[in-house]
Amino acid sequence: MKGVFLDLSTVDRGDLDLEPLHRALPEWTLFDTTRPRETADRIREAEVVVTNKVALDRNLLAQAPRLQLICAAATGTNNIDIGTAAEREIPVCNARDYATDSVTQHVFALLLTLVTRIDAYRADIRAGRWSASDQFCLLDHPVRTLAGMHLGIVGRGVLGEATGRLAEAFGMQVSFARSLRPDVPATDNRPELDDLLPEIDVLSLHLPLTESTRNLIDARRLARMPAGSLLINTARGGLVDPEALAQSLRAGHLGGAGIDVLEPEPPPPGHPLLAPDIPNLVLTPHTAWAARGARQNVLDEVRANIEAFLAGRPRNVVKP
Repeated sequence: MKGVFLDLSTVDRGDLDLEPLHRALPEWTLFDTTRPRETADRIREAEVVVTNKVALDRNLLAQAPRLQLICAAATGTNNIDIGTAAEREIPVCNARDYATDSVTQHVFALLLTLVTRIDAYRADIRAGRWSASDQFCLLDHPVRTLAGMHLGIVGRGVLGEATGRLAEAFGMQVSFARSLRPDVPATDNRPELDDLLPEIDVLSLHLPLTESTRNLIDARRLARMPAGSLLINTARGGLVDPEALAQSLRAGHLGGAGIDVLEPEPPPPGHPLLAPDIPNLVLTPHTAWAARGARQNVLDEVRANIEAFLAGRPRNVVKP
């Protein structure tokens, strides 16, 4: 069987072990990147296609007659037409739970940067304000402690649960919002998101982007959060209305935001959250998942998905 990896450089920067991947199939073609106009030609003869972010829509899948398996080198599969693949009985298998440690530590890197005001103090030092101070320290930016804060989490999967455990280690109170899925059992007594928002100091998002969750955190929900509260998003950029977030930060209602994901990615220069005048915004370039161990886990998950498929027992199959 012939395998094609369309965007290997989004995972491997020359620091990962590719040998297990090579052993999964007898023939591989590995592309660092694939532009949209190149996709059809590159998947035409492939039985197995691996993609992280390269889009595979209905039209492209129709041009791959030999295709038997699609592996997402990620958890999210928004870039793959799952419905069309299912019509052709082509399993789409994703990578799951590969970056839990990496993502959760990034959540708290963002959160701690906000509450300790590290960026503001580093800027003061570079500007010479500590050297010019008439006392031993600077106290210009109020520092807060996580202990005693109330963290609200949307999404109670592996990442949400792991974030909650770390929060409790910091002495935070943790509450999970009721699931947004329509089939939630009546026994789920977690508070609705709108009811939880006024009660929390921090909101952290750990759920997929779907049509029902797009712009989940909009101007109305930001207004329900208490003045001075914080927002953390390491999930998907489309979960948050960027214009509303920028406005809330500029107005001083939201105390800060730590954002690792935007939509689209990479963001155009005019993206609302790239404006230089937004206060208390910490942006990182979708690196919450990017620890070396997590990236190796992605390749290992892809290999395991291929081997399971070849053995007749597909794993991590994404349903339409």
